[in-house]
Amino acid sequence: MNEAEKDDSRQYVKFSIGAKLVVIISVLTILSLGVITLLVTWFGGQDVRISAEENNRTVNAQAASLAEKDLSSLRANAFLLLDILNRTGSASSFAKEASDFYFERNPSVAAVLVTDSRRAGGLERKLLSTPFFLSNELDPSLVDAFLEQSRDAMVQAERGITCVINASPVFDIPMLVLCWPYTEKGLRQGLAVFFSAEKLSDSFGAGTLQTTYLVNGEGDILIHPDFNLVKNGANVGNFPLFAAMLENGDTNRQLLVTDDAGKKYFGSYRRLSFGELAVLTTADAAVLLQPVAETTKRNIYLSIIVLFLSVMFIWFFSKSISRPVKTLARAAEQIEQGEFELDLKPKTKDEIGLLTSSFVKMGKGLAERERLKDSFGRFINKEIAELAMRGELALGGETKETTIFFSDIRSFTAISEKLTPAEVVEFLNEYMTSMVECVNATHGVVDKFIGDAIMCVWGAPTSAGSPKEDALNCIRAALRMRAALMIFNRGRGGDKKPVIRIGCGINSGPVVAGQIGSTQRMEYTVIGDAVNLASRTEALNKPLGTDILITEYTYALVHDSVLVEEMPSVTVKGKEKPLRMFAVINMPAEDGIPGAGAKGPKSLAQIRQALGIPTPDFAKVNLNEDEKKYKIQS
Repeated sequence: MNEAEKDDSRQYVKFSIGAKLVVIISVLTILSLGVITLLVTWFGGQDVRISAEENNRTVNAQAASLAEKDLSSLRANAFLLLDILNRTGSASSFAKEASDFYFERNPSVAAVLVTDSRRAGGLERKLLSTPFFLSNELDPSLVDAFLEQSRDAMVQAERGITCVINASPVFDIPMLVLCWPYTEKGLRQGLAVFFSAEKLSDSFGAGTLQTTYLVNGEGDILIHPDFNLVKNGANVGNFPLFAAMLENGDTNRQLLVTDDAGKKYFGSYRRLSFGELAVLTTADAAVLLQPVAETTKRNIYLSIIVLFLSVMFIWFFSKSISRPVKTLARAAEQIEQGEFELDLKPKTKDEIGLLTSSFVKMGKGLAERERLKDSFGRFINKEIAELAMRGELALGGETKETTIFFSDIRSFTAISEKLTPAEVVEFLNEYMTSMVECVNATHGVVDKFIGDAIMCVWGAPTSAGSPKEDALNCIRAALRMRAALMIFNRGRGGDKKPVIRIGCGINSGPVVAGQIGSTQRMEYTVIGDAVNLASRTEALNKPLGTDILITEYTYALVHDSVLVEEMPSVTVKGKEKPLRMFAVINMPAEDGIPGAGAKGPKSLAQIRQALGIPTPDFAKVNLNEDEKKYKIQS
């Protein structure tokens, strides 16, 4: 064994037992703690949601109840004032006292108007509070300006539609206008009460978690903790909570909504009994879930600590396993180097100890097998050697249906004369390595090497299942050799690296297969007329201008799977009947073979062009007159 092989044999494994145990424990710890953390987070989130919805419901209901109570009181008092004025006459001193008393008892009311769209200016009566409690005086022109701006709403109130309008943008103070239908002396009119929203705002507000505000049917914000939203006439018509309220059409509901920015809110809404008013309450889900997130973060930190402690414990524990295993690895290295007598003693009574005892027994068994190694040298093929080792190789001969293959390098004698012996051996080893790989890939057996020639067999000692499949495998090997030879010839040319061509002869038939030789040296081979015919078929490639020839016996087995071109028949010495020969072009269904399949060659002419084989003139073919093996038929 050279130094490089020794270094390779001493390499440590990529993943040690300790590393694997650490990975396993880490995965289990992460999974278990991860599941627990997820469950805690999920249940915590559910508890927070239930609590938030309950708080929202309570705050929302209280704000809605107070708002409805205050608004109903404002309406009732305004109707009472108008009833008094109608009975006593608006010009009487009592009416003046009643008006002053009304504004004194309702300091949040700035003005009470009775509208009549049939009159010039749209007003039938206007009562102003002087001074208004929020300012020493109320500019009447602002009231007129608002009435002009909200004429459509006033007309709707006269027609029976109750509404609440945000007047803060006009007055620059928290001001709302309640519009109700009002009937006086059989005439349908409208009642508008201008009042400050400051007192009503006290029942709304931005708490630690919730924000509660009042909106009308159009989505206009009427009361909000942030007065700038009210002052600027903000609208929540596109807010998901308001949209859900319009879509559902119910009185109240709890929802989890997400705005356009992706922010989530726990929301609650409740409709008031008049004016298409609604109280909305929202709570930022991120703020409410912050404690849950903090708990999750602490659980993650705890999991990391537990994981670290587990890894440290497992790492030190794995040493008690890895050390004996490394000892066994060194023993395996000894066996690899041919040292089968091991000085090992089990130190534990667990599986490691049992494995150590088995290792010692294995070394003794291998030592015994080493003594039998010389007997395997009689076999050239691995498959045959394994069959012999298992006692499955029949002694003597047996008749088998096989396909025999011969290949030969064209003009090898001329090529070898231009090379040194060492170069010839190097060249043949490189060439035959490439060819034998093609045989092994198709389950064939290399029978022998005869100089530059190769003899292979399919069907003995083992078969692919049928003579047909054996024959197909043989042709597959020949097609692989054709492709491998083209690769082998790349970059070759000249005397030292000549471009080579080969001929392949294939024949199928019965042979006698068995072990032939002496007691000192024997080989498994096949003999018979089918073998001789395969050898002679190979020799026909040169005069026929082909690279793969099969006999009619092989063609009868594979004709439905192989594309061929029939060549002139030949008369083989010792046989009276002319023998048909076929040049193999392609196996159209074998796309897995390089250069074959559906995209492979379609004619012998393409093969000759690709391999540089000249097209012969069969009328002038000169056979070897000395051997007189063949006679080409016209």
